[in-house]
Amino acid sequence: MTPATSATLISPSLVVPRHGPSAVLTIEDREVAAPGPGQIRVEVAAVGVNFIEIYQREGVYPVPTPFVLGAEGSGVVESVGDSAGGSVEFAVGDRVAWAGGPGSGAAYVTLPAANAVAVPDGVDLDVAAACMLQGITAHYLVNSTYAVQPGDTVLAHAVAGGVGQLLVQLVHAKGATVIGTAGSPQKVAIGTRLGADHVIDYSALDDMGELAERVRELTGGEGVHVVYDGVGKDTFDASLASLRRRGTLVLFGGASGQVPPFDIQRLNSGGSLYLTRPTMAHYIATREELEWRTSEILGAVASGELSISIGGRYPLAEAGAAYDALAGRRSTGKLLLIP
Repeated sequence: MTPATSATLISPSLVVPRHGPSAVLTIEDREVAAPGPGQIRVEVAAVGVNFIEIYQREGVYPVPTPFVLGAEGSGVVESVGDSAGGSVEFAVGDRVAWAGGPGSGAAYVTLPAANAVAVPDGVDLDVAAACMLQGITAHYLVNSTYAVQPGDTVLAHAVAGGVGQLLVQLVHAKGATVIGTAGSPQKVAIGTRLGADHVIDYSALDDMGELAERVRELTGGEGVHVVYDGVGKDTFDASLASLRRRGTLVLFGGASGQVPPFDIQRLNSGGSLYLTRPTMAHYIATREELEWRTSEILGAVASGELSISIGGRYPLAEAGAAYDALAGRRSTGKLLLIP
């Protein structure tokens, strides 16, 4: 095992000095501690841009300020602690990726070795960063939250987005019918290219009630077995109305805002419906689950079975523009920050 370095490093870091809009983001030189027992220090190659960081920056999810933004990334191990996590061991020079490393928006980050996984040969580091959080999310949604079966019909919102693109491919590979939604003809084309059987352009609809009507038409009036909804407030009612009897609504995000409280009797009257609000941490609670999900996703990327779209690469100093593009739904695929 390579011994730990005793030196701290000075690293340019993306800092939230106070809660607020993207304009509050600053770049500051911060000390990055040497790795202790069970830790590794990584020279960061790419950092993922995610909605949760917008909520943290704005204070919707309270994080004490100041703090370094970002929790997902990839890079090369620069040093390791005295014991890199017991059974989880890395060596200097290993290529790794992670989806649970607070303070990842920096040139260097120290994180628990148990949070990282090895990046296989044939997968570039920026691609690895692009498919960690969203790849894990898509995997648990279709394999665990609602296990998609051949012959199912699935509605997935925002199929041109990072999670949406992966959902289309994973659901299609399971032999299910995919109905997608997207917000422009260009985004519709992305979903179709990736294998969606039908993609509805909701920007061309009069209202979201019409979306549910279109889904009913496409399913012979039956509705879908499951809806994967990461949009939230704007699509929630249409998602419920698109389900067949005993269908499942999986609400895994709130890109348009959080869903307000609603009358639970709507699940009864809608056909004994199921509603769940999963979060990734509960689906990678063990090292075995983390390795299962990431090995399948990264392995599929390495073999060419799964396509990862990177919608933009931004220097760390332009992080505000990246987060604004994500919040404004002006992006497709995954956005990355490059330290």
